[in-house]
Amino acid sequence: MLDLVPVGSGSTPTEALRASTALIRRVEQLGFRRYWVAEHHGMPGIASSSPAVLIAHLAGASSTIRVGSGGVMLPNHQPLVVAEQFGTLDALHPGRIDLGIGRAPGTDPRTAQALRRGTGSLGADDFLEQLTELASYFRGEGPVTAVPAHGQQPDMWLLGSSGYSAQVAGLLGLPFAFAHHFSGENTDAALALYRETFRPGTLQEPYSMIAASVLAAETDAEAQRLALPSALQFLKLRLGTPGLVPTPEEAAAYPYSSQEQAFVDDRLAGQVIGSPDTVRDGVRALVERTGVDELMVVTGAHSGADRIRSYELLADAFAPAGTMAG
Repeated sequence: MLDLVPVGSGSTPTEALRASTALIRRVEQLGFRRYWVAEHHGMPGIASSSPAVLIAHLAGASSTIRVGSGGVMLPNHQPLVVAEQFGTLDALHPGRIDLGIGRAPGTDPRTAQALRRGTGSLGADDFLEQLTELASYFRGEGPVTAVPAHGQQPDMWLLGSSGYSAQVAGLLGLPFAFAHHFSGENTDAALALYRETFRPGTLQEPYSMIAASVLAAETDAEAQRLALPSALQFLKLRLGTPGLVPTPEEAAAYPYSSQEQAFVDDRLAGQVIGSPDTVRDGVRALVERTGVDELMVVTGAHSGADRIRSYELLADAFAPAGTMAG
């Protein structure tokens, strides 16, 4: 699962982080394999600006589930710093750390400029060079020695929402995770490009995953009600007015224009939302269509309790007949 650590209306980042701590403990019990956190900056409704710090906390609050970044936005950081951070994480939690790398800044241009390593143009794209340098530190082949990165082995993934990242992942033989949850129109083409360009590297065969928005509730109508707030939050982000995740009541009362309603409807149509049966059928169809090896679920809801309940229902929907997950 992918956690953006959403901050709901009437809540605080402290409460959002506590909710994520409770969530990782519960999904570990339910049998989920990975728990990734995103890197976003300058967004009041998302409290996941520091993946390495958050991963350290969440890995310490759990015991078996893999914890990682979905992802670290490499243009915002020196590769050496990332290597040191994730080398430390892997030393603290051997065999449980994933290092997902992204190419986008994860924020607006002004904030991106404040995050950058220097004063150079934001248009300068040295991503492949950065990625190569980062990987070299874990092999002990970097321009300097990265302690304790050398000798540590966090699993490195390349993340993307376009064909560029898919091609780089294929050429380097890395596992590839695609952001279907906000770039669904590019999913099939990017996965095809990844498989076509794949060359043995870290992996001998291509291995892919997509992140998809999934929300389960007791009924289809209730799931749609709970999903509306995150769609409205995304609309406001696109309008340049990012904010907290509204309550379902606030989302229902919002005065949508016809264009805004169309945007929200389109946003929800690209998600898997509904009762356990509806969600199970939707997830199976998505995995069958894309042929991915793993599905990463991101669930946006105002309430931490509603997010936990969604994951419980999802786990139960896929539990063997006659059993209950967790």
